[in-house]
Amino acid sequence: MPCKNCSLKPVYTALNNESLCSSHFLKYFERKVCKTIAQHKLIDRKDKIAVALSGGKDSSTLLYVLNKFHQKYRLNELHAILINEGIEGYRNITEKDAKKFCRELGIPLKIVDFRKEFKTSIDKLKKKMNPCSACGVLRRYSLNKAARDIGATKLATGHNLDDEAQSILMNSIKGNLEFSAKLGPKTGVLMHEKFVPRVKPLYFMLEKEVLIYSKLRKLPVTFIECPNAGGSFRNEVGRMLNELESKYPGTKQSIVNSFLGMLPLLREKFQKERIRTCRECGEPSVREVCRACQILKI
Repeated sequence: MPCKNCSLKPVYTALNNESLCSSHFLKYFERKVCKTIAQHKLIDRKDKIAVALSGGKDSSTLLYVLNKFHQKYRLNELHAILINEGIEGYRNITEKDAKKFCRELGIPLKIVDFRKEFKTSIDKLKKKMNPCSACGVLRRYSLNKAARDIGATKLATGHNLDDEAQSILMNSIKGNLEFSAKLGPKTGVLMHEKFVPRVKPLYFMLEKEVLIYSKLRKLPVTFIECPNAGGSFRNEVGRMLNELESKYPGTKQSIVNSFLGMLPLLREKFQKERIRTCRECGEPSVREVCRACQILKI
């Protein structure tokens, strides 16, 4: 079946069974991201945006699209932040891609290296604990601090629909409703002067849609997976969701839509928790000593 808008060969068939050629797919993708930003009020023209850039397909796609919007709608400022966790054979490769991409787009790039910032790396920490748990905590900590340092008013991350559906299901399986309350297109429950609000413009885009977009735009991305992710719980949940999506198209979208209906109630339940500052580092924390400082003491 040819593209619904023309007679060209399609590259993608959407959930509504509409076929799209490469040109119309790109327009579909960008319109959908723009609609997400507008409907959920993720970005204002006065915002100074910091994009969490890993060098992978999701964050590179996000940076490219936001840069297009930046030029078209004359947004305030756009920056990129890359966190180098010290994972040999992986992050050094994607960092190279990220540097090249930012040079091409003319976007300032700030790099935070765990080995300089924390005097350690994920390669070292994985000998003592689950590397994914440590990485997630320290990355969020570093991104927030770096975004605040450059004066960003919003921190945009490349989380897509697959990521959100996985997180929702993982939290449900583990009974972590408090963590689910922090999800959504605009994350967080509690506000703090040291928190930079996080937004997810790719929230309603399937991972395969992001992949197709990055390839059609020929973004400088090396398709490589973190060596620590192979047997992770997230990967297991991701494989399960992909099987369900294959049998029942729209599963991921339905999970996220149902969750968004419950999100206001979840946030109301957990917004009463008091937020303070960590006695060790002074960063915002719900505990007396933040999780990042606890990890670095192990």
